[in-house]
Amino acid sequence: MITIRKIEARDWPSVWQIIEPVFRAGETCAYSPDISEADARKAWIDAHPATYVAESEGAIVGTYYLKPNQPGLGSHVCNAGYIVGEPARGQGVATAMCEHSQSEAKRMGFRAMQFNIVVSTNETAVRLWQKLGFEIVGRVPGAFKHSKLGFVDAFVMYKQLRT
Repeated sequence: MITIRKIEARDWPSVWQIIEPVFRAGETCAYSPDISEADARKAWIDAHPATYVAESEGAIVGTYYLKPNQPGLGSHVCNAGYIVGEPARGQGVATAMCEHSQSEAKRMGFRAMQFNIVVSTNETAVRLWQKLGFEIVGRVPGAFKHSKLGFVDAFVMYKQLRT
């Protein structure tokens, strides 16, 4: 069973263990692979109004943030970022976090959710977001500098949450 809750200060070491290898790999997230732990904490937690953790059997297995995609007149559309720890991949954690984030987004008054840079080579994520109702509304050629493949396309994905 997966439970999702707001992050607490004591959760940071576990969250860092999950996000650090993903950032360092440079394959799916736009954060610099050489980001410091302090800067990662600022970027993942401090820069967002809401950050959550997913737990299974008492261990943190994933994390996500939720924020306005743009300020002011674009603030009715939210943005989210998700990372699942390696041992928990393929167990429904990303699905649970995405569904939770949509509920939270609606509760917070957002009308839609937009992912700005879904790496085209991250086929698992693209399939999952499509399964959960997101559409590819744009392709940005060469927008992501993949650590192994060089410049690859990125998708903008979007889902209306309320009319």
